[in-house]
Amino acid sequence: MDERMTFAPNRALIVLTSVGAFPAEAGAQAGRRTGFYMDEMATPYWALHDAGVTVEIASIAGGRPPADPVSIGEEGSRKSSVQRFLDDPAAMAALQSSIAIADVDPDAYGLIFLPGGHGTMWDFAQSANLARVVGRMFDRNAIVGAVCHGPAGLIEARTSSGTPIVQGRRVNSFTDAEEEAVGLTKTVPFLVESALRANGAIFEGTDNFASYAIRDGNLITGQNPASVQAVAELLVAAIDPPVAA
Repeated sequence: MDERMTFAPNRALIVLTSVGAFPAEAGAQAGRRTGFYMDEMATPYWALHDAGVTVEIASIAGGRPPADPVSIGEEGSRKSSVQRFLDDPAAMAALQSSIAIADVDPDAYGLIFLPGGHGTMWDFAQSANLARVVGRMFDRNAIVGAVCHGPAGLIEARTSSGTPIVQGRRVNSFTDAEEEAVGLTKTVPFLVESALRANGAIFEGTDNFASYAIRDGNLITGQNPASVQAVAELLVAAIDPPVAA
């Protein structure tokens, strides 16, 4: 895909999981706290905000989505983007009153981003509304980004002709090997890498838990939490001309 194919958004949407605990079907892991990964949300949020983009927050159910407590970190040792988010009243207000994905108008945004966290495994691919929004935005050549388990939200997204949006596209996500390494291959309902490959994606990855990000036209994906800064940089680079210029 031609890297010059760009879309200049002045509004971006970040979509978060609404699942805060592993459900009953997770077996022995049922009840384990999860949610979205805070850094995977906060780093792109500030990168886009600082580039002049108005960033809004949605979630599958609306309201306040749950953050994986592990991803918040301890005061005094948090990632700077996370601490900045926690300290910003406007950002926290947007998080506490996120838009339900069913109420999102996909034509109102020029960029959509899907952070990960294991909660996404039980509501991203299962949401027809998320698939609708992502598919429509992809068709409009809006920027579509995701990181770690966030690409679960790309799996059911289709173009207007019914083709998976990832078909023939270079993508990555939390890999099957990484899921094995954290001991959850028997717990999650599917493996993101395998599901992307099944939809015709050209999957590219690197070593477990190392940073890796890909841009293929208007589709930007990152492998794991370590990749979020690289993904944020690709999102900002895809805004052409820059909004803040």
